[in-house]
Amino acid sequence: MAAVDLTKPEYYINRELSWLKFNLRVLREAGLKRLPLLERLRFVAISASNLDEFFMVRVAGLINRKVSGLERPDIAGLTPTAQLQRIAVEAHSEMKLKYRYLFALMKELEQYGIKFTRVSEVTPEQHQELERYYREDVFPVLTPMAIDASRPFPFLANKSLNLAVELRDEKDEQKIAFIQVPSVLPRFLRLKGENGDQTFVFLEDLIMEHCRDLFKGLKIVDMVSFRITRDSDLEVDEDETHDLMKEIELSLKKRKRGSAVRLEINPQNGHVLRDFLVQNLELEEQDVYEIRGPLDLTFLFRFIDQPGMERWCFPPFAPQQPAELPTYDHLFDQIREHDILLHHPYESFDPVVKLVADAAEDPDVLAIKQTLYRVSGNSPIIAALARAAENGKQVTALVELKARFDEENNIVWARRLERAGCHVIYGLVGLKTHSKITLVVRKEPEGIKRYVHLGTGNYNDKTAKIYTDFGLLTANDLFGEDASAFFNVLSGYSEPPAFHKLIMAPLGLRQKMYDLVDREIQHVKEGKEGHIIAKMNSFIDQPMMEKFYEASRAGVRIELIVRGICGLIPGLKGISENITVRSIIGRFLEHHRVYYFANAGHEELYLSSADLMHRNLSERVELMFPIERPEHIARIKEFLDLCLHDNLGAHVMMTNGTYRRVTPHGREEVSVQERMMQWAIDHAPKKEMPMEQRLKPVYHKPEA
Repeated sequence: MAAVDLTKPEYYINRELSWLKFNLRVLREAGLKRLPLLERLRFVAISASNLDEFFMVRVAGLINRKVSGLERPDIAGLTPTAQLQRIAVEAHSEMKLKYRYLFALMKELEQYGIKFTRVSEVTPEQHQELERYYREDVFPVLTPMAIDASRPFPFLANKSLNLAVELRDEKDEQKIAFIQVPSVLPRFLRLKGENGDQTFVFLEDLIMEHCRDLFKGLKIVDMVSFRITRDSDLEVDEDETHDLMKEIELSLKKRKRGSAVRLEINPQNGHVLRDFLVQNLELEEQDVYEIRGPLDLTFLFRFIDQPGMERWCFPPFAPQQPAELPTYDHLFDQIREHDILLHHPYESFDPVVKLVADAAEDPDVLAIKQTLYRVSGNSPIIAALARAAENGKQVTALVELKARFDEENNIVWARRLERAGCHVIYGLVGLKTHSKITLVVRKEPEGIKRYVHLGTGNYNDKTAKIYTDFGLLTANDLFGEDASAFFNVLSGYSEPPAFHKLIMAPLGLRQKMYDLVDREIQHVKEGKEGHIIAKMNSFIDQPMMEKFYEASRAGVRIELIVRGICGLIPGLKGISENITVRSIIGRFLEHHRVYYFANAGHEELYLSSADLMHRNLSERVELMFPIERPEHIARIKEFLDLCLHDNLGAHVMMTNGTYRRVTPHGREEVSVQERMMQWAIDHAPKKEMPMEQRLKPVYHKPEA
């Protein structure tokens, strides 16, 4: 092959623009008529929530780099300034589409007697109800904030909803005031309607209707609702701190007062209020988003989840008992018999919770060690670890305090575990610990036995019902030895060992991936087939993308299933003609990390906590582990095959970086998520079903 410079910017897509394309795919689910009405509305809410975090972290980071003069281009050749300009264009366009979907879906809701209306348009009876509510519940908690020489521009909290009011006094002098819409009150109010109809009004509209009560003696000239998004990234200097928890607590306080990065505002009669906000918040024109509709569409989550709305949502799905676990009794015996593969949310997360809960009570268990990145608000795993420590067992919990937007939650859990007597550690300096591993050490008649759980997702019993992940329960001695060595690295000064099974980042995972890809290249050179299937959340690490380009040029067939960000471009002549990229959006959030290598017929398959991103490979503690039972390899392969045949939730990337939705075109309809739900139901253990039938991988393979 002729030498090619694989670092050229035209071979890559900017990370932030790729993320915006992902969020657009999420938003476009709102236009799918085959989905239940409120689930379509939920995708509008999800895209709005996603975009909030994008501005709080990614856009804020680019602004900081621009202000600092760090204008180095990224892999796609874009400087921070150029990226911000492109982001503004895409985000404004997406915002307009979002509200088109919102109003279209609200119109559909009216067919069922559910409508949003202005306070000024309600019936006399509803008006009386609103008057009473305003007087008794709203007015007492309102605080108008005047702005003048003695009362400067107030601090307005991140993502809070506010009203700006332009006033004139008896001397016709201009005054400006703010009112924060109370977050302690419901954002929308349900009113009794005729014939069982439901009418909803917004809290901010109710306040605006009564604003004269707050500014008696003054004339209201103009009034708008607005919302500020602030820089919310944490900066923690771990090398200079002696107490990481205290340092993060201080940073959390600073986060709430970060600089503004976006202003969302309703259009108004003039530009006085808009200009006043832009000037005082030190924003540029491209940071202002004028919205003709309700601000902060995350309120839709609560609206959708109200009682009585179920008929317009997905039918409920209960995670099934795992196919390989006929009972949750004697869990240690079943794991000792053979490795057990779990597939969430199709199969229940309960066995993972029960493993820790059983270990907490089992008198033969000596120690429990676990990494915790994101856990639920009332985590049964945390409760079990605390109970284990109280029962006298050695409990080590690595709590990652730097899990973005879960920092406060994790500090609370860390303190609870410490009070219970657990040994709580916070990982390695400068590295987030993102790996998912649990080790249970048990004394048995034959000696010490170690039980290990490894997964691709967090120890969170709530998100395990909506995120798709694989987990492995094993009593394999080599996995057990590796798990012990891994925790020794995290908790002490132990040198990283030569692992038997586990591959750890940032030490060896990157090189292992290079070696596995190089092996497929070598097979092609020897006249054999080279084939890679990789499923992940994001793929943006440039050296790894270059390696995949190299493999494609050598003739290796590469099928990528990347839910979110992907900086690699498929189908480029002479570069990536053997690569395909698809993204699956559906009812559940696709979260697995699966790496398959054909290896000339001697297949190898790995699961991991790591995406192929620089941060995962070089700046985090991650784990990748092999799947070794032939039944498990076959089962995961058939699942990957379903992903590659999905024609209801899949989108394929084109050579220009855009995505095209895959459609059945008269063929059998295939939704990997729907197939997996049915598979889990069909294979949930039944007393009369023999074990060998339960273990048989029988995912239904779609027609070609």
